Amino acid sequence: MKIGLVDLKWLGHSGFLIKYGEKNIYIDPFKIPENMEKADLVLITHSHYDHCSIEDLVKIIKDGTNIFVPADVQSKITKLDKKIEMQIMEPGDEIEILGMKVEAMPAYNLKKSFHTKSEGWLGYVLKIENTIIYHAGDTDLIPEMEKLTGYSKKGNDFVALLPVGGNFTMNAEEAAEAAKIIKATYIIPMHYGSVVGEKGDAVKFCEIGSDGGVSCKILEKGE
Repeated sequence: MKIGLVDLKWLGHSGFLIKYGEKNIYIDPFKIPENMEKADLVLITHSHYDHCSIEDLVKIIKDGTNIFVPADVQSKITKLDKKIEMQIMEPGDEIEILGMKVEAMPAYNLKKSFHTKSEGWLGYVLKIENTIIYHAGDTDLIPEMEKLTGYSKKGNDFVALLPVGGNFTMNAEEAAEAAKIIKATYIIPMHYGSVVGEKGDAVKFCEIGSDGGVSCKILEKGE
């Protein structure tokens, strides 16, 4: 999916590849094919196996790859045999890298115990010129999402990648409510079709979330 100067590809589950010029940015790669392009930057939202997959990271890292992680992922990343550059991120941190800004957002459950706020797990906001991409991570509809509403202003293309599979995260209805709060230009469902959820959840999300003129797109893998 081409958005401004960015090419966004869904890799399945919560995994994405964002291409910006010659740079390759991966978020939570999981069960990705062999022979993928090497990563300049990898963003890991949290330590669960379907988001921090060492088996998949070894497919894409190279000497010099930057990897941003929450604190509890550090021990896993040290197992990699390349000379990577690791950055520990906490909610509220913002770092400029590769000609873009990366902001760490909180991601957590409100009433479920799968992802507690105390863990310090993350979503990410990527600011690439006039394109803003929010990857929500594994989260419920949380109050901190309200701060995102300003990103759709000033002519930005603002894309929100929201989990819809339920159980561990928001379901389709809850994600649609989050979309209304965030007010993104485009909303794209994720976190379904592999570990939890199915395509029907994505369809339901788009049916509800597209109310009000928001563009909702269900991506196929690699699209």
